[in-house]
Amino acid sequence: MPDTPIQVLLVDDDADLRDLLRTFFQQRGIEMSVLHDANHLSRRLERERPSIIVLDLMMPGIDGLSALKQLRANGDAIPVIMLTARAEGVDRVVGLELGADDYLGKPFMPQELLARIHAVLRRHAQPAPAAGSPVEKRETLRFGRFRLDFASRTLFREDEPLKLTGGEYALLEVLAQHPMETLSRSKLVDLLHGPYSEVTERGIDVPVWRLRRLLEDDPANPRLIQTIRGTGYMFVPRGSDDDQSL
Repeated sequence: MPDTPIQVLLVDDDADLRDLLRTFFQQRGIEMSVLHDANHLSRRLERERPSIIVLDLMMPGIDGLSALKQLRANGDAIPVIMLTARAEGVDRVVGLELGADDYLGKPFMPQELLARIHAVLRRHAQPAPAAGSPVEKRETLRFGRFRLDFASRTLFREDEPLKLTGGEYALLEVLAQHPMETLSRSKLVDLLHGPYSEVTERGIDVPVWRLRRLLEDDPANPRLIQTIRGTGYMFVPRGSDDDQSL
């Protein structure tokens, strides 16, 4: 983990949970500030930039999904973990589609939230690749009409920056680090959300589909992110062998 102290902003209308988590985190030397709703989240972020936001889904006024959508629409890529008490998986999928970095279902143990926070921040810290890895010493990766800038976390199509959610960028970065390698759905879930994530293997299909819509000329017949039937996916940076334009 980086040496910079972790600062967590918890946005939740449950006063008991706020007190419990703030005590738990402070006992471990982690600063946690709180908001009881998301109505003034943007204003709060103008004067306070936490390491990560823990954002409850169900709140009076502006709900968590609306707050997350507004953050990403404003181009704010701050890491976000969603909290949800709902049993339905659709809200979790929507949260990931909107750019949440992870989600955690209520009730949960404070230790699990802390583990999720560490996992998300590790991904955002972008540690140096291991020796011999495909992106070692690379600042950018070019494939077809695209250029992926690791330093700025930006994808360009013919020098035009594309708008990616945090989840879409994280998935593309993982794929870029494992070119021509079959990645099972469970492996992708582990790389993106950590080993204790509640994201199911099929939960990876939605961000893959969204990324294909950005990258592929024909998302129904993908060349760059290919499906390995019964296993998972493979990133083929140059597309198919007969594509001379790549």
